[in-house]
Amino acid sequence: MDDLDDDACYRAISTRDARFDGRLFIGVKTTGIYCRPVCPARTPKRENVTFHPTAASAQEAGFRPCLRCRPETAPDLGAWRGTSNTVSRALGLIEMGALDEGDLEALANRVGVGDRQLRRLFQRHLGASPVAVAQTRRVLLAKQLIHETRLPMAEIALASGFGSIRRFNETFQQLFGRPPSALRRASGETVSSGPAGEVTVLLRYRPPYDWEAMLAFLRLRAIPGVEVIDKGGYARTIEIDGAQGTLRVEPGEGNTLRAAIRFPKLSALPVIIARLRRVFDLAADPVAIGAQLSEDPALAPLIAARPGLRVPGAWDGFELAIRAILGQQISVEAAIVLAGKLVARYGQPLEAPQEGLTHLFPRPERLAQEDLAALGLMPGARARALSSIAAAVVADPQIFGARRGLDEAIQQLKSLAGVGEWTAQYIAMRELREPDAFPAADIGLMRALADEAGVRPTPAELLARAERWRPWRAYAAQHLWASWTPHAVVKAA
Repeated sequence: MDDLDDDACYRAISTRDARFDGRLFIGVKTTGIYCRPVCPARTPKRENVTFHPTAASAQEAGFRPCLRCRPETAPDLGAWRGTSNTVSRALGLIEMGALDEGDLEALANRVGVGDRQLRRLFQRHLGASPVAVAQTRRVLLAKQLIHETRLPMAEIALASGFGSIRRFNETFQQLFGRPPSALRRASGETVSSGPAGEVTVLLRYRPPYDWEAMLAFLRLRAIPGVEVIDKGGYARTIEIDGAQGTLRVEPGEGNTLRAAIRFPKLSALPVIIARLRRVFDLAADPVAIGAQLSEDPALAPLIAARPGLRVPGAWDGFELAIRAILGQQISVEAAIVLAGKLVARYGQPLEAPQEGLTHLFPRPERLAQEDLAALGLMPGARARALSSIAAAVVADPQIFGARRGLDEAIQQLKSLAGVGEWTAQYIAMRELREPDAFPAADIGLMRALADEAGVRPTPAELLARAERWRPWRAYAAQHLWASWTPHAVVKAA
């Protein structure tokens, strides 16, 4: 552990301290299993345990997941340790399937290091190799689906990213000494049973979580036909690799969100879960982030008032970029009206529409070939910028993917037509999930930090002030926006 010694770790498991759940895993030498610090089993003797910063580290050391405390239900905080931006970006790419579709060398190249260096960084910060991290994610997702759904084992193998049912069975036999079906029988748990064709999964997070603030943010920006937000939750249409479906997210029991997913290709489930975790910012550690930001007297009361505030993510980078450009120089509400008209004209109708969910967001291939200026809905320059963004995504589908660093990402985004500093920082916050992105020229941020006489800081002054908020400037921005007014971000579609 980077910041904990073994004695502190042992005290955490002895007291079953929930603050360490997701930050610490315990390998028990006498049983060969690894547990969460909140495991209800009797605390093992000090000499019989080893401590690991991640589940992958424990599993790579030869331990198997505990069937009692279920490590797959721990909040996943690995990407937010703040110790290595390279590791955080690589983890995000792994979660999105980078090692399912490519090799380690390609992953390392995307984050700007060699594959040996990436392996060293993973061992140093996570205690496991990138390949072991990817394998552990597959195993833990499969284990969650075994316990929490009625999916047949062959479908679970596909949905959790295993290449074949044979590999799935072999992995579980090796880890647990029994086939995966035996784990479901042994658990004795009541599993969920939704409508035919629907998979329901629980998404964990570390509390506190300001669900109402998240829902309010998404409600203000909901695109007609694509998204529906009601008192209970958030629903939207989705499209991946030509297949279409819908999902709905609402609060679950305990520290979870419940996602009901209807999608014809179960192999896309890991990517769908990864995107949902990004949209709802479930990997954040609000306690650690809040502790640092509270050192600034101006932010301390804001964080105390809303300790569970998160930075909302985006479902898709292209969709977010179109939203942001549509919203330039107009209000959020006006931008959403334009987005709705764009969807109605160019979005593919949903094959099985539901209440309020009728269309997919337009594909970049479609917008790239259309004369958007002919709609007469916006200035010609803005219409050309939309067409240019669409063409750029067609040419490079990874254009909104992780880069080597925040500065490089901002520069590459600003090279796109219609994308200035503010829009680039906004995309970095919500799509690239850069926790240090910061749109210093935002009028809402400047108003939130105005002095008693109403004098606002300049963008340069605000940027200098924000140095003490690194590496969590995006969260500082979210708190400042929320403190001013729910409608503060007038340009953020």
